[in-house]
Amino acid sequence: MSESLLFSPTTVGPLSLRNRIVMAPMTRCRAVHANQANALMAQYYAQRATAGLIVTEGTATSPNGAGYVRMPGIWSQEQVDAWKPVTKGVHDAGGHIVVQLMHTGRVGHRHNLPKGAEVLAPSAVAAPGEMYTDAAGMQAFAVPRAMTSSEVETARDEFVSAARNALAAGFDGVELHGANGYLIEEFLSPVTNLRDDGWGGSVEKRLRFPLEVAQAVAQAIGGDRVGIRLSPYGASVGMTAYPEIDETYQTLVARLVATGIQTVHLVDHSSMGAPEVPSALKRALRLAWPRTFLVCGGFDRLSAEAELSEGRADLVGFGRPFIANPDFTTRLAKGLALTAADGTTFYTSGPEGYTDYLTA
Repeated sequence: MSESLLFSPTTVGPLSLRNRIVMAPMTRCRAVHANQANALMAQYYAQRATAGLIVTEGTATSPNGAGYVRMPGIWSQEQVDAWKPVTKGVHDAGGHIVVQLMHTGRVGHRHNLPKGAEVLAPSAVAAPGEMYTDAAGMQAFAVPRAMTSSEVETARDEFVSAARNALAAGFDGVELHGANGYLIEEFLSPVTNLRDDGWGGSVEKRLRFPLEVAQAVAQAIGGDRVGIRLSPYGASVGMTAYPEIDETYQTLVARLVATGIQTVHLVDHSSMGAPEVPSALKRALRLAWPRTFLVCGGFDRLSAEAELSEGRADLVGFGRPFIANPDFTTRLAKGLALTAADGTTFYTSGPEGYTDYLTA
């Protein structure tokens, strides 16, 4: 193979990365106590620190945003302290790690939320289907309570507080989770945002929440340490395409430039059954973004190298291959076979299928 771009060093804001491989965020449900990171999670991330950059699993910005079972959070001092061994382990192994800040919005259940929290969303539109709870097994998604304007502003401010907490915990930066049908995307989509106030209605008003979150977080911790993940045409938890979807994302990315954030992370879930993101939209978003552009979704080494060499991305994310291959970066470099992951242990609570995969 010709000289590799994938394994060449690069910079992302203040970070000097050893390669352009990103470990993508993946829900793993191992925060078994009080939504806190733990020693098992520290081991898991340190094992995979040869990636140029790790983006953690979605991490709740507030109790209301912790809709999944055993989901870590970063809203309390105890949670900040619990994350410190995780970030230290990655740094000691020569890696970099950012936390994905996430509010689950309507994708939650009262059995999974901390005491006193509730399922909130832009509008009272339930997600289709069910989600798992430890307390009662599979449960139908409830109709969320529509947020008041004050609660929308509070949710924005919680992203800011969580970002500050992230730096205090030793993270190299944050990624705002604007994808996969959670709160930020719920504001973007007319499928889930039926508001007729300043936060919904027109495309412009539906853009307000994600833009205000990005602006406020960038002002709080520096835009060069902030990214956002987007999934246009994603089909997670009932999200569907809508007539103005291309306009929405092109306008959003163009407007994000002025916030000063560093990275746009575009994920295409078509390899997992969602509609493909149109190539014209991908090109438009890439051309509109002047800083780091990260792509993710079903890549192997050959397609990742092509994405970089043809200028369509600066970084390439890999998700599930990292689950069963803690040495995925090495295996990719040497062309070694990959271990298959055990899907039955993706979201369990212990080390099996998490930290017990072997290196080659």
